[in-house]
Amino acid sequence: MRQPATPSDLLRAGLERDPNGLALVSARARLSWQALEDVTERVASGYLELGLEPGDRIASLMPNRYELIVHYLACFKAGLVATPLNYRYTVAEIDHALGISGARMLLAHVERDEDLAASERVAQLPLGTIGYREAEHGGAAFQELLERGGPARPLEPPEPTAPAVIFFTSGSTGPPKGVTHTQRTLGWMFATAAAALEFGPGDLVLAGSSLSHVGAFYVSFGALSAGAGIAVARTFDGDELLALLRDDRPTVLSMLPSALFALTRDHGATQEDFSSLRLCRAAGDKVSAQLEREFIALSGTTIDEAYGLSETGLVSVSPPAEIRIGSVGLAAPGVSLSIRDDLGAEVEVGGEGRAWIKTKGACVGYWGDAAATDAAFADGWLDTGDVLRADHDGFLYFTGRRKQIIVHDGSNISPQEIEDVLLEHPSVDSVGVVGIHDEVHGENVRAYITLREGCERPPDVELIRFARAKIGYKAPEEIVVLDEMPSTATGKVDRMGLKRMAERSVHGLSRR
Repeated sequence: MRQPATPSDLLRAGLERDPNGLALVSARARLSWQALEDVTERVASGYLELGLEPGDRIASLMPNRYELIVHYLACFKAGLVATPLNYRYTVAEIDHALGISGARMLLAHVERDEDLAASERVAQLPLGTIGYREAEHGGAAFQELLERGGPARPLEPPEPTAPAVIFFTSGSTGPPKGVTHTQRTLGWMFATAAAALEFGPGDLVLAGSSLSHVGAFYVSFGALSAGAGIAVARTFDGDELLALLRDDRPTVLSMLPSALFALTRDHGATQEDFSSLRLCRAAGDKVSAQLEREFIALSGTTIDEAYGLSETGLVSVSPPAEIRIGSVGLAAPGVSLSIRDDLGAEVEVGGEGRAWIKTKGACVGYWGDAAATDAAFADGWLDTGDVLRADHDGFLYFTGRRKQIIVHDGSNISPQEIEDVLLEHPSVDSVGVVGIHDEVHGENVRAYITLREGCERPPDVELIRFARAKIGYKAPEEIVVLDEMPSTATGKVDRMGLKRMAERSVHGLSRR
């Protein structure tokens, strides 16, 4: 893998090849490589003139907009530390992230003004907030930065070891931690994605997920680093995505499985909508067998399931010519992966164990949390806590997260396996599976489900028998139907939230 482009000079490949070629498309903008370079330099200069200095953290609370790409690139150029906050964050989550990062300024959409007014931390920001409003409505401070006249001030390239971005973990196993990447590790993260996904100047890459999450982040900037154009989706529903697929004909689509499931089941979706794709990649959660079947039936394309982390970026993906359904592929270029038991010894081929990862794209630790950093890293290796297995050809299979494994009668049960099976039932729309404490069995399996539109609730015994016929003893003992499935800030099923819900119900029963 060749030396990566530096984040502060990320557009160089596109500028050298065709400065007037298309670099970015969205429903509201079409920017050439030169136009994107110019606007990001103007915004970078504007940030420094507002009082920010290299090394300062600038948080963002933004939905997907093409201006968010501009913001990130401007941060890279000015040596600022981009600190993306998930747009679904509550006031308490906003305060937590601002407190951890020590951000000096916040870029935020004005529709979140009420929440910002309720925040303690926002009021304490040394340089305050900079508002974003849709361009057609005008009048917000960020729009003025985009349109500011005059030449950009000279910008000093940041040092390779300078921090460049802080991602916050999903918080599925505790309070979110600030994953810290430098200019160097971010460059390697983008280069790894570009090499593994084979991005090139002929590609237009559509990341149909939040740009505040690492998956869409490394896919989009990995594409730009290789001279490939990107398409920015404002939302992840059929109205937005199908229009981009039809009008701009992207060659690569990257989505979370849950959003891809909804797109696949959109009544307006046709095979022709996906005909321009050479690759459909899904990561961030397990791709169920049911999603794979439905997407193949609709599009004629197999989903390339991948595996990645905020700490490392892309870890594995299948070669396009050899996608193995159910596998998250082979280790990406430049990524070393070791599957180990709880004592740190490598397991035999086919055995399950914790995934340890070493890559030049790995973060340098957790912002302001040396203890968490020391607990996660050893001799340059990251202990992911995720359970994987590898076959004889090196193809990897994601089994689950160690802290979410259910132990029933001494047997380890993966929630994903049960969820995959229940999703095959024609009445089930979404599933989340957790273990609940039992004095006899250790943990029993409870499945929370939502129903597909127009479907009546099937008897619990029918669903349990349906699962038992496929996975035997792993089938759930209990079924609970919800009106809406709780999700994390990154769009995954919130198993920790379901676990708390289960514990509350058990404790409520015990008090009766």
